[in-house]
Order: sequence, then C-alpha cells, then structure tokens
Amino acid sequence: MSLSSTRRKKLSQADGYVGILAVDIHFPENGSLKDKRQHLRSLKARLSRQMGASVAEIGFHDLWQRSRLVISYCSPSFPEASRALAEAERLIESRGLELVDIRRETVKVPEEEY
Repeated sequence: MSLSSTRRKKLSQADGYVGILAVDIHFPENGSLKDKRQHLRSLKARLSRQMGASVAEIGFHDLWQRSRLVISYCSPSFPEASRALAEAERLIESRGLELVDIRRETVKVPEEEY
C-alpha cells in the first residue's frame, strides 16, 4: 500500500525530536545488587509510566552503588523534549539519588522523502 502524495507531503514536513539524558547515579545507602535492582526497577517504571520515556541501564551492572541510565523521550517539538529531560532529571533527584554525571542532548530527526 502506498501513501498518497498529500500524506507524503505532510509526513515529510513533520518535525520530530528525540531527547536523550544519560546519567550516572550513585546509591550511597545500597548494600547489595538486590537493593540496587529494586531502586532501578521502581525508577524505570515511574519514568516510563509518568513521562512515556524509554529507559535502559547501560553501565555499571556489577556495582551495587553505581548505575548508568539512558533515558529517551520522543516529541514533535524541541522545547517539549527539553522540558521532558529536565523533568526526568528532577524526578531522579527527588528520590534522593545522587547524580554523578549528567549528559543531555536533543536531536532533530532528519527529514526523509518517501
């Protein structure tokens, strides 16, 4: 099934943005990997449920007081994607977790002709 020329034109004119937040988190009170997993499971579920963000743990899997998460959020506008990343950062900090390193980037999805 092919797209109509009007639909193709609308799709090619649509902008999309992906906000990416990479954070290194320190869990000073954790005493085991089980504790860390419990905190991360809860945090990832909340970010996903509350914001519609995708979350993945990508580093420090074997350390029980450290984790690296990448959070991504898709949006039709740059300001909305930026606000969502700031909200995700606040949500993490509100749980009493120490953010060791924070990297943010918002990228425009390249336009492509169909």
